[in-house]
Amino acid sequence: MARYQLTLAYDGTDFFGSQRQASTGLSPGAKRRTVQGELEKALCRLGWTGRSILMAGRTDTGVHATGQVAALDLDWSHSDEELVRALNASLPADMAVHQARMVHAKFHPRFDASSRRYRYKSFCQPLRHPLRERFAWRIWPAISGEALAKTAALFLGTHDFSAFGSPTTPRGGTVRTVMKAEWSHTEEDGTWHFEVQADAFLYRMVRRLVFVQVAVAQGKASVEAIARSLAGQYPAGTRSDILPAGLAPAHGLTLVEVAYA
Repeated sequence: MARYQLTLAYDGTDFFGSQRQASTGLSPGAKRRTVQGELEKALCRLGWTGRSILMAGRTDTGVHATGQVAALDLDWSHSDEELVRALNASLPADMAVHQARMVHAKFHPRFDASSRRYRYKSFCQPLRHPLRERFAWRIWPAISGEALAKTAALFLGTHDFSAFGSPTTPRGGTVRTVMKAEWSHTEEDGTWHFEVQADAFLYRMVRRLVFVQVAVAQGKASVEAIARSLAGQYPAGTRSDILPAGLAPAHGLTLVEVAYA
């Protein structure tokens, strides 16, 4: 028996998030399809007898991944490459294992992580584009690249991000350290990418960051409002020019990497 670290990729469109959920409130026999659930079913076909796998973090319904990380204990007498092939032969078409490797027995994909990196994809176009919109947020009116650059720079460093998400545990804190926050633009097809890396993220933090930045870039909010929110100068509900409420759609977001020191 050994502990294995798996790197997963999935199209989140048809998943109710990454983590297996309780069936409370569902009709008898009904189950919500999750990334964890599908992986555990594939592992059971290989003789896995564990009760639950460990994951680096959860992604919401509709969010994608190219670098999600899971860990589990498995009695496996073949190579890491053969484990990848065996799992992919049993997994559905919208998810795959890209890497498997043996790690130390106490490795935890969530608590041992040093940072996480997400990428959000969007494009500006007045009319809907069914093929592009599966993995990107269509934005209209168009956005200002100069405004996006100004807002992204504000997030760098250690701040209280309580205006941009909620704690992942009941008594969790809201201070996070962001190492990277930048926008890039592809002129050929008009795609915008927001890439952000932090030691950890609040619940729905990345989607909130994107939504607020787009609001600023469309002239619906101010850069100053973001700066004051990060500085704690806007107690909730006390100013009419507080940041606008809302989240960027889940389908534009991808978990790209979970890094370990």
